[in-house]
Amino acid sequence: MRHDSRLSRMLHVMIHMGHHDGPMTSDMIAAMLNANPVVMRRTMAGLREQGFVRSEKGHGGGWTLAKPLDDLTLLDIYRAVGEPSVFAVGPAYDMPGCLIEQAVNATLKDVFAEAEQLLLTRFAGVTLADIAKDFPAVIQEYGQRCE
Repeated sequence: MRHDSRLSRMLHVMIHMGHHDGPMTSDMIAAMLNANPVVMRRTMAGLREQGFVRSEKGHGGGWTLAKPLDDLTLLDIYRAVGEPSVFAVGPAYDMPGCLIEQAVNATLKDVFAEAEQLLLTRFAGVTLADIAKDFPAVIQEYGQRCE
């Protein structure tokens, strides 16, 4: 199963936006992530719909944060990018009539649901500012960002 990196990528982008003077264009964001600008616009539009970023068209336009990093949590961004699955493992449905498979799947569903709830609770307690708190020191020590 392929990893879904939307959450990580958007956290990356938003923390850069929080430390960037002025708007960031879709082309800038795409270059930073080695991605397609159209995909970035589509993803950023989801963040805009949630009120986390705003966009300005035209010369000098681009994407900016609509809320400070202190007001944005991992859970906010996780939800805005479509709540991707947090687990790469899951139940099998090879033999739906097998009582053992049914018992295994029921147990896995319960365990995964409980683990996911713990993770989402933790996501709600971490702001983007928490992640970015050492960011200025890192830039000073190692130089500019992800060019």
